[in-house]
Amino acid sequence: MIQHDTAATVPILDSIAQLRVLQASGEHGEVLRRAAELLAPYPENRDLLLIEAVSLRISGRIAEALVALDRFASLHPTYSQMLQERGLCHVARKDAPAAIDALLRAVTLNPALPMSWRMLEGVYRLTRDPENAALAAAHVATLAALPHAVIAATALFHDGELEPAEQMIRAYLVEHGDQIEAMRLLAKIALAREVLDDAELLLASVLDLAPDHAPARREYAQCLVQRHKFPAAGAQLALLGADGLSSLDDRQLAATVAIGLGDHAAAIELYRAMLAEVPESADLHLWLGHALKTVGDIPEAIAAYRAAAAARADFGDAYWSLANLKTFRFETDEIARMRTEEARAKTPQIDRIHLCFALGKALEDRGEIAESWSYYERGNALQRASSRYRGEVLEANTQAQKAVCTPAFFAGRAGWGAPDRDPIFIVGLPRSGSTLIEQILASHSQVEGTQELPDIQRIVHDLQGRDPDPEQPLYPACLADLSQAQVAALGQRYLDETRSYRTTGRPLFIDKMPNNFRHIGLIKLILPNARIIDARREPMACCFSNLKQLFAQGQEFSYSIADIARYYRTYLDLMAHWDAVLPGEILRVHHEAVVDDLDGNVRRILAFCGLDFEPACLAFHQNPRSVRTPSSEQVRQPIFRDGLDQWKRFAAWLGPLETALGDAVTRYRS
Repeated sequence: MIQHDTAATVPILDSIAQLRVLQASGEHGEVLRRAAELLAPYPENRDLLLIEAVSLRISGRIAEALVALDRFASLHPTYSQMLQERGLCHVARKDAPAAIDALLRAVTLNPALPMSWRMLEGVYRLTRDPENAALAAAHVATLAALPHAVIAATALFHDGELEPAEQMIRAYLVEHGDQIEAMRLLAKIALAREVLDDAELLLASVLDLAPDHAPARREYAQCLVQRHKFPAAGAQLALLGADGLSSLDDRQLAATVAIGLGDHAAAIELYRAMLAEVPESADLHLWLGHALKTVGDIPEAIAAYRAAAAARADFGDAYWSLANLKTFRFETDEIARMRTEEARAKTPQIDRIHLCFALGKALEDRGEIAESWSYYERGNALQRASSRYRGEVLEANTQAQKAVCTPAFFAGRAGWGAPDRDPIFIVGLPRSGSTLIEQILASHSQVEGTQELPDIQRIVHDLQGRDPDPEQPLYPACLADLSQAQVAALGQRYLDETRSYRTTGRPLFIDKMPNNFRHIGLIKLILPNARIIDARREPMACCFSNLKQLFAQGQEFSYSIADIARYYRTYLDLMAHWDAVLPGEILRVHHEAVVDDLDGNVRRILAFCGLDFEPACLAFHQNPRSVRTPSSEQVRQPIFRDGLDQWKRFAAWLGPLETALGDAVTRYRS
């Protein structure tokens, strides 16, 4: 296959094509000579390395081929065709165990390898393993029934070559019309590219053509989960029936759906049942810990996280999950193990990042501030290096919001949107005290706490259209083009799609997605009677708290001092605009004020939401509801001042943050 990378220029692609012609005609000596010449300037090119290994094997130079494959593996360890070629070399050497090992690794990475399956069938028969031979034969038969273009495109997809795979499969569908496996593959490519609406549409079409296609129904359910359409995903799993949920993967998906629907008890039961079958699964222990933490069973959550760390020594997420409980304190031997694993050269990058943040928290708790900061700093640098976050995109969007969402814009659309008063939006930065406000409100008999809902973000995504151009985005300019009927439909869509999160029948509910501060104009357009609370925290404390927090996803602005300061300043600018164009529509709640005067601020918040005072809101820490944010354990305690000035212990390293914030350190009070 042709490798599309920056090194593979047009001349090298032409040369690779010529080498394949020579190889097909049996001129392996010439192939090896030319391949050696090309590998000098292109030593990491997968196609050249594969061509070299194949010609060495066919020429009978097996030992040399294996040496070449060792070099190949050091550069591309998960390339399926490299593993297939290694397996073929071991077949030639009559080393059945080594052949089976390599070929199985190849088809695990890429099931669309007919040669590997045929070789496996033959080796299993030679080793008198009829059961596995029959399984391999079944895969051979399945692939034989597929069009060659579908097999080739599937192989490209599994080896990470999305663009050529998509081009090939689209061309096939244009020529041949609907073909179920081709449509499934195109949906998988769309999922990999995060074009979720395309994937959903394709998989729904597959099921229209083949309603009994269980694998496609599973993929459809997985796609719906990624789109946070948990009720619809649950309905698809129900259609599979009990037999269709027999595998661990299916039950794991069912647990994810249960969590999405807020049924943590069902998820915990599923995780425990799966762990009874595979007690060594580090991931299952981790997921069980997350569910237990959410419902407030902290001792059991700690046990689950520790079991995850025991199952895999370098499992950084297990250690970070313990640290992220905020109230947990590591033992000395646990810190030593974390240090060892973080320092190992072979520790995967994602685990190293988790370990850095966990060590930062562990050492901060022990008062070892300088070393704590060194780990926070290292973790942030590693995480930021893998991010494509651009602060200027947010700033450009902020200017566009100001240009579109003017007083005249709202005056000309008065009375538009869905009139319901159900939602209470809590917005701001993460780590700004929003979970505390949510817990206070959710302790009221008329308010249901849900979670950080993705529904406004999803509406924005749809308004932005396919393949949005960050330099010239459709949103928010498109808001001016919406008709009254379209605006009302968007408001009703939000209410309909969030209904699945509302399980108590209370008239009001909370959407605590912090990033929604960017979309207050959209919110007040489609839901004019929604309440909006801006949770604000002193900038040094807020930004520092973000810098030491590793988020499960998103919040990419939080991994450098420059980015978080820039983001905070942009937030202040945009909130000042909303205050000007929507006077009286947003309640600002300063975290420090809530800590200093809980009673007064609780009454103020309730009054803004049109609610009578209830004493339970002052005893918010006694509320047993599920909480799904990093502050879950902090809001299960009475209010305390300890966290307000934690950043001052790190002041020696936070001078650049204060400088970058500029006048935000005083302007935030407005």
